Amino acid sequence: MNLHVEKIGSGDPLVLLHGWGMHGGVWAEVAQKLAVNFCVHSVDLPGYGFSVGRDSSRLDEDVGINPDLQLRLIVERISAQFDEPVAVCGWSLGGQIALRWAASKPEQVQKLILVASTPCFTQREDWQWGMAAEVLQKFAEELEQNHATTLRRFISLQLRGSENERELLALLRERLFARGEPDMNALRAGLNILRDVDLRSELSQINMPVLIIAGERDKLTPPEASHHMAQVMANAQLEEVKGAAHAPFLSHPEIFIEQVSNFLHERI
Repeated sequence: MNLHVEKIGSGDPLVLLHGWGMHGGVWAEVAQKLAVNFCVHSVDLPGYGFSVGRDSSRLDEDVGINPDLQLRLIVERISAQFDEPVAVCGWSLGGQIALRWAASKPEQVQKLILVASTPCFTQREDWQWGMAAEVLQKFAEELEQNHATTLRRFISLQLRGSENERELLALLRERLFARGEPDMNALRAGLNILRDVDLRSELSQINMPVLIIAGERDKLTPPEASHHMAQVMANAQLEEVKGAAHAPFLSHPEIFIEQVSNFLHERI
């Protein structure tokens, strides 16, 4: 394995993919509870957490590569860690990775869970449910000046409006660098993917069962984006969590665990 993957529990395999700037430890509490019924694999994405320094030459080679190709390379690295069909749960940037994984390797992804996710993070002429491109570009510029401050500001934006916002903000700030500093190339690549990649055309290719979990108060990936995905994908169901912003698995863990467990226990 060239990525750090924490495996706990037993049962059907469930892979958890974190968002930009974080690491697999962000799932700690819900992973423990899901591990009662499933074999949970919490992945540190390339260049994040304990995966920093593994396969580093590949990260260096990726600098300047087209963001869509960067996303494909990330999917290749993660999917290579598993030699059996899995259920995949992706949050935010992890959701875009999960979407591409499901579209490109449907034989490997049995079920798909998208948490606070969107096929297109950036607003476009025909897509209003995203962030302004200038905002993401500003994050990219500030990242070069002070990555730690930029990451903390991004965390604040994710939790804005959530129930228990103050407590969650303290939790994520404490956890942010708990596994060390993320690789700058990985951070740059992640922002490039968020800013430039549009996966809307791939939604219709996804035919496995899909659970979409949206935060009612999400400012980064508005619930309307989740409603769009639920309408376009052939076998999708949508759950909107009242009072949640961009991290419903943190703000409303019991609801999240119940939704995921019920979905994964449904027979295909």
